[in-house]
Amino acid sequence: MKGFLEDANYSIGLLDEGATLADVIDNCIYEHTHTGKKAFYVGDLGKLVRNNIQWQNVMAPIKPFYPVKCNSTPGVLEILGTLGVGFACSSKSEMALVQDLGISPENIIYTNPCKQASQIKYAAKAGINIMTCDSDIELKKISRNHPNAKLLLHIATEDITAGEEMNMKFGTTLKNCRHLMECAKELGVQIVGVKFHVSGSCKDLQTYIHAISDARCVFDMAEEFGFKMNMLDIGGGFTGSELQLEEVNHVIRPLLDVYFPKESGVNVIAEPGCYYVSSAFTLAVNIIAKKTVEYDKLLPSGVEQTRNDDEPVFTYYINDGVYGSFASKLSEKRNTIPEVHKKYKDDEPLFASSLWGPSCDELDQIVENCLLPELSVGDWLIFDNMGSGTLGEQSTFNNYQRPLIYYMMSFSDWDEMQDAGIASDTLMKNFFFVPLCIQLSPEDRFSTAA
Repeated sequence: MKGFLEDANYSIGLLDEGATLADVIDNCIYEHTHTGKKAFYVGDLGKLVRNNIQWQNVMAPIKPFYPVKCNSTPGVLEILGTLGVGFACSSKSEMALVQDLGISPENIIYTNPCKQASQIKYAAKAGINIMTCDSDIELKKISRNHPNAKLLLHIATEDITAGEEMNMKFGTTLKNCRHLMECAKELGVQIVGVKFHVSGSCKDLQTYIHAISDARCVFDMAEEFGFKMNMLDIGGGFTGSELQLEEVNHVIRPLLDVYFPKESGVNVIAEPGCYYVSSAFTLAVNIIAKKTVEYDKLLPSGVEQTRNDDEPVFTYYINDGVYGSFASKLSEKRNTIPEVHKKYKDDEPLFASSLWGPSCDELDQIVENCLLPELSVGDWLIFDNMGSGTLGEQSTFNNYQRPLIYYMMSFSDWDEMQDAGIASDTLMKNFFFVPLCIQLSPEDRFSTAA
């Protein structure tokens, strides 16, 4: 397994033929078992390449603008920038991070719905003009601090099946759009387009139809005020599933062709975040403590007890939690399913178990109830699909330190980048091939490639 290194900040291992991500995880676990048992990520950056190819095949010509807050690790931003993806930033630090990659201001959107005046000024100085707006207060703030801003009116969407508004916390109504255009006209601020967002949890794709129809109404409204609109942002909510991507495309494509045809000059963009990175990262954690508990205390309320009283019930504490990699569990319902790393027999008994983070906080619960073989302190658990919402700004709770990240890519994915016409010289200028090791068995661990 060979790799390349950039300024000694991070390395990306290029996997030899036959090597897999599972081999990499085995290798890292072996190393950590002997050096400190820290939690770590393995990121398959080739997954980003494959997801981008899939996006181009299904969603083109809709240009993706990646939300940096979703996962702001340097390997992710570097690869996406090389692939020509735009960036949606919500803060000054994110804008600076992307600019350091050499991304042009035209490929950056400032999307925070509640902007600080100082950060609007920073965007103005950096030449980042496109930003979202959903209220007259924000509009006035932008006009004072960034006269050259080009605004996308963020309109709210509604989940018809749920019978309740989804994004009314952020996003304005059609009725209020007219008021905002009147204000923008008075203030001399440009409005160039519309943004909406449909949550990934929305099950009714008809929501897209209503949102695109509303956007067309706003475009028509803008003509009355003399605004030249040329951009439609259909937001995020893309889960990463190829099926979901195709289903969304099947719904929106006919409407876009009618309401925003190519000859209209309207550029349609989107903000896929989870789509790119969620499945690309795997987290490995170590069990640091273990307790036996009463079964009725482990069960969620209202669940009937069905187990034998003689069976033990275990609570495990791991070296990462909701104040770290599992932060999203504090704000959303998420089924987090662990995989046991060590091998165990198919007929080995399974026991009711719960998983907790290291903080000893009552909120720091990772998994409320699951079935696992009996584990020991020092054993490892693996969590898939951990690339989204877990690798942004670092928490300072209890001196939490972000787990190490091991970036990987197969030679075939590297070749895909070259075949796609990407200027690989740009990457090669910053990376250097270095020897890395791959462990296939205990006997040949740490054997170094020639």
